[in-house]
Amino acid sequence: MDLYIYSRLFVFTAGLLLSFFWLTVILGHRRQRTFERILFFVCLSLFLFYAGSLLALNAELHYLATPLVLQRFAWSLICLGLTVIPSLFVHLHTEYASIRGNPVTRTSKLVWIFAGYGPLLYFLPRLFELLRDPSEFDFLTPINAMGNAFKIWLALAFLVGLYWQRQFATSAADSEEKSFHRQLVWQMALAASGVFIIHLERHATESARVLSSIWLAGLPLLALGTLVRKVQKFNFLQIGRQSNLIYAVVLAFVALLYLSLVRRVSQWFEPAFPPEATAAVLLFLPVVFFEPLQRIFRASLRNTAHNEMDLTQRMMGPIQEVARLGNLAKLVSFVEQWAKSQFQFACVALLIYEVPGERRLDPETGGGSLDVFSVQRANRKIGELRVVSHGAMLSGETFAALEFLCEQLPAAFDLCRLIEEKLRLERELAERERMAALGQMAASISHNLKNPLGSIKTILQVQIESCDLPENFRCESQMVLEEVNRLSAKLNQLLQFSRPAVLGQPVEARCDVGEVLREVTEVLRPEAEHRGVTLERSATSEPLIAAIGREALNDIVTNLLVNALDAVSPRGRIQVGASNSDGWCTLLVEDGGPGIPPETQDKILQPFFTTKSQGTGLGLAIVARRVAEAQGQLDWQSPVQDGRGTRFQVRLPRSASHP
Repeated sequence: MDLYIYSRLFVFTAGLLLSFFWLTVILGHRRQRTFERILFFVCLSLFLFYAGSLLALNAELHYLATPLVLQRFAWSLICLGLTVIPSLFVHLHTEYASIRGNPVTRTSKLVWIFAGYGPLLYFLPRLFELLRDPSEFDFLTPINAMGNAFKIWLALAFLVGLYWQRQFATSAADSEEKSFHRQLVWQMALAASGVFIIHLERHATESARVLSSIWLAGLPLLALGTLVRKVQKFNFLQIGRQSNLIYAVVLAFVALLYLSLVRRVSQWFEPAFPPEATAAVLLFLPVVFFEPLQRIFRASLRNTAHNEMDLTQRMMGPIQEVARLGNLAKLVSFVEQWAKSQFQFACVALLIYEVPGERRLDPETGGGSLDVFSVQRANRKIGELRVVSHGAMLSGETFAALEFLCEQLPAAFDLCRLIEEKLRLERELAERERMAALGQMAASISHNLKNPLGSIKTILQVQIESCDLPENFRCESQMVLEEVNRLSAKLNQLLQFSRPAVLGQPVEARCDVGEVLREVTEVLRPEAEHRGVTLERSATSEPLIAAIGREALNDIVTNLLVNALDAVSPRGRIQVGASNSDGWCTLLVEDGGPGIPPETQDKILQPFFTTKSQGTGLGLAIVARRVAEAQGQLDWQSPVQDGRGTRFQVRLPRSASHP
C-alpha cells in the first residue's frame, strides 16, 4: 500500500500545484474576459478538491486517529470543489465556443448556461447536508458519497466537454490547436468512463478503488499540463506573449518546492544533525548551480530576444513597401494593424505629431496594460506608439522588440515623406503642363473667334437699329445678338483663364479690396434685382490694400458673385464683405442656395468641370488660379446652415508698402 499512498500523494500534490499555478497565472494575466473568469473558478474548484484530498491524506499519515475537526474541514473543501465543477465545466466550454466563433447564438448560449447551472439547485441542498452531518468520510472516492445523481451529472458534464472539444478540433486553425483539442476529447472520454468505473467498483477491493480514484484525479493533470506547454510554446489563449509571467510563476513554485524539500530533509537528518545546520547547508547549496543556470538561461533568453528581433526585422519589410507608396496616413494605419497582428495585441495606436490634424485617442485598455513607446528622430520625439496587451504586462523581449521597432519607424516615415513629396511635385508639374496646354489652346481659340464675333455683333446691332428691317427679322436678329454676347462672355472667361495675372508690371501689384468689391457689386446689382435676389455688401471704412492686381481681384470677385447669382433662387440673398484679420485681407462671399453636393466638392476647382447646362466650368478655376498667383488662400464651406448655403473665403496678403 505504500506505493498507492505515494502515488496519491504525488497526484494530489501535482494537482494542487498545477491548479494553484493557473490561479496565479490568470490573476497575473488579468484579462477581462468571461472565459478567463470561468477558467479561474474551475481551477479554484480543482484546487479545493486537491487541497482537501492532500490534507486528509497527510493527516491520515501523521495522526494515529485523525481529529474530527480536521476531517470535517478537509471534507468540506472536497465536497465544495466537486459540487461546482460540472456546472463550471459546461459554462467554460460555452464561453470558449463563443470567443472561438463557433455557431453559438445568444439564445443557445443562455440555454447552455442554464443547463449547466440548473442542476446546482438540486445538489446544493445535498452539499449542505453532507457538510452539516457527514455520516461517513469517503476521502478515497468522495463522489460515491455525493450520490448517484451527482455521478450521472458529472459524467454528462464530461460528455458535454467531449462534444465541444470535437467541435473545436474540427474548426481548429492549425495542427497544434487541433492536436490539443483531440487530446482533450480522449481525456473527456476517459473521465466519463472513470466515473462509471468508480460507480461499479464502490464495493470492489481497496486496491481497485485506489487505482480508480488515482485515475480520475490524475486526468485534470494531463489537461492542465498540456495547457502549460501550449501557452508557453504556441501562445495558446494569448497568454504566451507574457512569458515573463510564466517564468516568474514557475521560478516561484520551484523556490517554494525547494524550501519544502529543505524542511523535509532537515527533519530526516534531525537525529544526526541539528535542523538549523542542515537547512543552512541546503539553502546555500544552490549557489553551486548559479554558473550552469546562468549559461542555460542566458542561451534561452538570447534565443528568445533574437526571435523577437527577427520578427521586428521581418515586420520592417512590409512597412517599407507601404512607405514607398507615399501615403503617410495609410502607412500609420498599416503599422497599427501589422503590429497588432504580429505581436497579438488587443489594440495598437500610433500617434505622429508632425501630421497636421492627426489626433488619436488612447486605446481602450479593457483590463489589459497600456504601454507607451516613444518614436524619436535625432533625439527629438516625433510621436509615440501605444499598445494594449491582452494581459497585465508585456514580456521583456516583446518590450525590447517594440523599442527596436520604434527606432526603425522614423526611417520609414522619412522615406514615405520623400516619396510623397516627389509624387506631389510630379503631379504639380503634370498639372502645370496640362494647364499651360489648356491656356495655349484657350488663347488660340479666343484669338481666332473674337474678331469674327465682334464683326457679327456690329453688323447685327446696325441691322437692329435700321428702320427698314421688318419686325420679325428684328426679333430674330435680337436673339442672334444675345447668343453672340453669350459666346463673347465665354471667350472672355477663356482669355481670363489663359493669360497671367500680372503682365510685366514694373511695380508691386496692389489694389484696394473694398473699392474693387464696390465696383463689381454695383455692376452686378441690376442683374441681381432683375432675378429678385438681394445683394448685400459690407466692408470696413479703412482702406484694405492687398498685394494683388486690380484685374486679378476683379476676376475673383466677379466669378464668385456670378456663381452665387446662378445658385440663389428668387427672393434669395447674397452677402459679400471684406475685412482685415491677422495681417490678411479677407474677402467673403456667401449665398443662400442649395449648397454644393458632397460628391462634387472635390472637383469644383478643376477646369471645365461644371454642373450648369450653359457653363464652361472655368469660373472657380480662374478664382483658384488668381488666388494662387497672389499667394493667398481659398477656402469654402457648404452647407453653411440648415443644410443650405455656400461660403467662399479668400485670404490675400496685404501689400508690404501699406501699413
